Amino acid sequence: MSKKKYSAEFNAKVAIEAIKGEETTSEIGSRYGIHPGQVRAWKKEFLEKAFLIFDNDRRKEKQLEKKVETLYKKVGQLTVERDFLLKKSGLL
Repeated sequence: MSKKKYSAEFNAKVAIEAIKGEETTSEIGSRYGIHPGQVRAWKKEFLEKAFLIFDNDRRKEKQLEKKVETLYKKVGQLTVERDFLLKKSGLL
């Protein structure tokens, strides 16, 4: 028995519809050709991980700041090395 893979966007769309509560999970599942248990599982996972939307943004910002800081240090180091080599090459 092969498992069908659905996109993250599709999973989120179905989960949001289930959260809205305008239709039962059976109705949503029937409309999309998915087992109602899968709809409930996606809804549960969506609600459990919803906080990551906000947490992930902060984490990405911190990672980006660290990367920028590292790159500035590297640029400074290379500038010093270049200046040193220019001075030494002038002595030849």
